[in-house]
Amino acid sequence: MRAVVQRALSARVEVSGEVTGRIGLGLVAFVGAEKGDTQADLDYVVSKVVGLRVFPDERGKMTRALADVGGALLVISQFTVFGDVRRGLRPSFDGAMEPAAAEALYDRFVEAAREGGVPVETGRFRADMRVFVENDGPVTILLDSRRLF
Repeated sequence: MRAVVQRALSARVEVSGEVTGRIGLGLVAFVGAEKGDTQADLDYVVSKVVGLRVFPDERGKMTRALADVGGALLVISQFTVFGDVRRGLRPSFDGAMEPAAAEALYDRFVEAAREGGVPVETGRFRADMRVFVENDGPVTILLDSRRLF
């Protein structure tokens, strides 16, 4: 499982002009599932996203997590985080999990993040979405359950 996480002052996602999710201060997580992902992959990425200490303390050091700052999480399904361009310029998405299984894993991700004690908003799985992120920093973190950096 992979997530691209951005610290945000605010963010929202729209589907066909309708706002489906909106947050103030928090994190936006673009989340994709890879073929073969398991509950362990999901648990790893959720714990990292919810616990990321990327918010500044009074000294300006990034020591605080979402719960520490009263932040929220906006989760966006994003199979394109598995786009592979090693063999040309047109991305291959062969590594991405098939949609039905990916949606089930995405739903479990959202549920697990909510159980982590932070407010969670979402986009809509398999929809054409417009995501508006007011980046803070900017701070962008790549998480991958199979590639431990």
